[in-house]
Amino acid sequence: MKRDKIIYWVATGLLSAMMLLSASMYLFNNAEIASIFTKLGYPTYIIYPLALAKILGVIAILTNKSVVLREWAYAGFFYDFVLAFFAHQQIGDGESAGAVVALVLLLVSYNFRKKR
Repeated sequence: MKRDKIIYWVATGLLSAMMLLSASMYLFNNAEIASIFTKLGYPTYIIYPLALAKILGVIAILTNKSVVLREWAYAGFFYDFVLAFFAHQQIGDGESAGAVVALVLLLVSYNFRKKR
């Protein structure tokens, strides 16, 4: 039981750190992120809402206020990572590793949360 709890918190902590770092890049380094979004074929007007969604998703996962919100946050992150992976694969920029790492952390966090 203690091992499962440690694995959950390590995976969730790393996932949360990745999402908060990503959101801060979206907010404070907007010009560079906008050029990346343009290369990926995404509209640049979704940068700020996506940053807000990442921050709110981290809050939903770390707090125990609502099971429904937590499940939606996990689902939203899952789709975000899968879409990011395939977007990077389509343009062949070799930047899809971050999405894979985030997806693995997400799956570990989700599965070990269910075991707790």
